[in-house]
Amino acid sequence: MKPNLLVSTVLTLALILLVACQHQAALTRPPLKPPEQQTEVRALPANSSPNLKLLIDGAISQVGVTTSYDPSYQRLEYPNGDVPIETGVCSDVIVRAFRKAGVDLQKTVHEDMKSNFSTYPAKWGLSGTDANIDHRRVPNLQTFFARQGKQVATTGSADTFLPGDVVTWDLGGGVDHVGIVVNVWFKPSQRYLIVHNIGAGTRMEDVLFAWKITGHYRYF
Repeated sequence: MKPNLLVSTVLTLALILLVACQHQAALTRPPLKPPEQQTEVRALPANSSPNLKLLIDGAISQVGVTTSYDPSYQRLEYPNGDVPIETGVCSDVIVRAFRKAGVDLQKTVHEDMKSNFSTYPAKWGLSGTDANIDHRRVPNLQTFFARQGKQVATTGSADTFLPGDVVTWDLGGGVDHVGIVVNVWFKPSQRYLIVHNIGAGTRMEDVLFAWKITGHYRYF
């Protein structure tokens, strides 16, 4: 076989393999959200706070925008500091959504921790606050929401989990997770969907009862 023909054949085979791999990845990658025909956007109660809609819209707007997960420690601006929108962790979904509703959890959590440090979890061996990371830790968010009187029951049917509610879970092995209920109704399971980032970017999924619920909070 002539050299040029050999090179051409190798490149063609490599291209075929690349396309096949990309096709397989597309088949195995979970969808960003369920098909539209399986969902229904439901109106919020007429007496809802305007901030509730901003919160929910702020969560939904992250779907397909934040496409990866990065738990590494990052130095942030303060206040309103954030990692690049393309990445983040589960708690960043909550922080970004709340900022759309006018609440900077980086600032509010930091200020509350600074004044009440001993009431927050001591899981990380810290002797003081750290505005770069404190608001990005699920146990700190749980403590903050509870201290603000926003805690509601973790038990009950799906009907007790309403759009805008923040939910935390135990994934097992001491791994915490957090997401937010949105006003998109999933017809097959008859409950609202959750916007969260568990490792593959921000998605909207039917995962309310996928893990053990450890916290339930209603801010607005």
